[in-house]
Amino acid sequence: MKTCPQAKIRKYARGIAKQSTTDISPSRSLVLDIPRIFNISESAHRIHNPFTPDKLATLGAALHLEAGSRVLDLASGSGEMLCTWARDHGITGTGVDLSRLFSEQARQRAEALGVAHQVNFIHADAAAYVSADKVDVAACLGATWIGGGVAGTIKLLAQSLRPGGIILIGEPYWRQLPATEDIAQACLAESIAEFLTLPALLASFSHLGYDVVEMVLANQDSWDRYEAAQWLTLRRWLDANPDDELAEEIRTRLATRPERYAAYIREYLGWGVFALMQR
Repeated sequence: MKTCPQAKIRKYARGIAKQSTTDISPSRSLVLDIPRIFNISESAHRIHNPFTPDKLATLGAALHLEAGSRVLDLASGSGEMLCTWARDHGITGTGVDLSRLFSEQARQRAEALGVAHQVNFIHADAAAYVSADKVDVAACLGATWIGGGVAGTIKLLAQSLRPGGIILIGEPYWRQLPATEDIAQACLAESIAEFLTLPALLASFSHLGYDVVEMVLANQDSWDRYEAAQWLTLRRWLDANPDDELAEEIRTRLATRPERYAAYIREYLGWGVFALMQR
């Protein structure tokens, strides 16, 4: 699931992670999903992070992907990365995501692009997934909560990676440090300490024993396409479901999020995908 981030969804994602470790009843598999608010707000998204199709294409080209390369995408959302890379570069891959809706959308996207024989999408908790066969690229874009943070997610991905393979991490960072904790919280962070600046984030990968070998960063335009595209989806859903139990929450979100986004998230929060190779 993306950057449910991915980025953006972290507050809710913490709740999912807590549930996944505390609710071990047999019925849990029947309700495995992300919070409904995100299935609604991002239902029209193909990319669940502040990335555009051009950014994904740039990333694929930068990695010099070869036909037949195996890619694992944990929290794969609606599968756009795997599907377009299968079409454009001939990769094969597996995506794992907690959202039933996004997993089904990923399968439909693979069919639409004619790559269903190359990519497979699994509805499951990515936090527990390790590939039986080693892959050339192991990715988690915008959902490092699955491993309890960046370090844990890199450790999880490394279990599926062949020697000399590439790990992809999508992660937020501060474009500028907030002056107060209130500003950080307005950016959907719990505190200033939750995110690093870009130089500090790059240094953190080095401290974990990885070389940063590529990066592709979101910009404000790609943030707009991720955030602003949700507002029309929310309005149309609200018009069609005025009596739904989430209607009040969505009405409040729609009334307040554009201003909050423009004042805080758009100005303070960056996001990027970082390609890592172990030393």
